[in-house]
Amino acid sequence: MDDVASAIADPVRRDILVMLRDQHLAAGQIADRFAISRPAVSRHLRVLRHSGLVRCSRVGRRHFYELDASRFAALIAWLDQFSLAAGWQRRVDALETEVYRTRRDRRRLDTDYEQESTA
Repeated sequence: MDDVASAIADPVRRDILVMLRDQHLAAGQIADRFAISRPAVSRHLRVLRHSGLVRCSRVGRRHFYELDASRFAALIAWLDQFSLAAGWQRRVDALETEVYRTRRDRRRLDTDYEQESTA
């Protein structure tokens, strides 16, 4: 998780991840989209590769990069504890459970009452 958090700390690396979200790209195609040097882009790609966020495959002399979003899972799970939505979801789930329990108990009471009335 720490490798992933460190890797996404840089805005250039985050931009690269967004580029790779829907397609794989050659290193040159990625570098062409930035106003920084190719060696600088190469260093960013190396950090992303070492964190496991991108995979690299070689076709001839070209290196193609693709996103491995599964590496975000641990970081997302950790960050989720700070999400207001997660807190609300737990509350909504608890409310739903209570509603079902109340309905079940009410049906049980109604059934018991009907049985006593007919006896």
